[in-house]
Amino acid sequence: MPIVDDPFDYGRMAAANALSDVYAMGGKPLFALVVAGVPVGKLPVETVQRIFAGGYEVCAQAGVPVAGGHTIDITEPIYGLVAIGVVHPDKIRRNGDAQDGDVLVLGKPLGIGILGAAENKGELDPEGYRQMVDTASRLNAVGIDLTELDGVHAITDVTGFGILGHMLEICRGSDLAGSINFDDLPILPAARDYAAKGYNTGAAGRNWASYVDSVDVPDRLSEYDINILRDPQTSGGLLVACAPSAVDSVLKTFHDQGHAEAAVIGSLAAGDPRINVV
Repeated sequence: MPIVDDPFDYGRMAAANALSDVYAMGGKPLFALVVAGVPVGKLPVETVQRIFAGGYEVCAQAGVPVAGGHTIDITEPIYGLVAIGVVHPDKIRRNGDAQDGDVLVLGKPLGIGILGAAENKGELDPEGYRQMVDTASRLNAVGIDLTELDGVHAITDVTGFGILGHMLEICRGSDLAGSINFDDLPILPAARDYAAKGYNTGAAGRNWASYVDSVDVPDRLSEYDINILRDPQTSGGLLVACAPSAVDSVLKTFHDQGHAEAAVIGSLAAGDPRINVV
């Protein structure tokens, strides 16, 4: 189900989400192919055109031509991109190459899934909608420049598994233990309010069930706080593991490219691959 009803915004968010996979490895997207499902005879042609136009706008912003694609008849509208990119082998950043002592930096605020849940119920206010769309449609092109910095060891993008799930990928791939300081997490202001009101996604519950045995949370955190930790993101931020000496350069790179909320959220150390939230 689309996270928003506005077709143009849906296209923008989906395109940014697809391109993020290339940026997260330090790659530069070369071109994209559309993959779309359209309920033929049920969805107005103008709506489909607006979805495609939103995706084209974000691709144009990224300097990525849309070279074609495929569409099928389907009951629920879907839209996405196959993004093809290139990166020098020495510049590839994977999610399993972090090192003992690395610091974790997150590039975008959390809470997109919570706001999407409120939007799907028709209960998200205009400011919350703006925060959600502005964040989810913001490109993660900063990943290209992050790979040029000394001391940047691993990068991933935070998407459907939430901050805990994608951080666990780094921990397991690197055979390290992770720590998150909850109070340091950048969170969309509106998402804090809607989380406290009980808005949540079904995917958050499935996320939690899949990794609860690998996460320790303090008693001070409420169920609403935990929902933010497991909240699935659409086009969430890049999560960077870097040496302490590189932190200032990583933050400056994020901030210079429009990611004002980027912040240090935790660290990695020798130990069993699990996460301790403090």
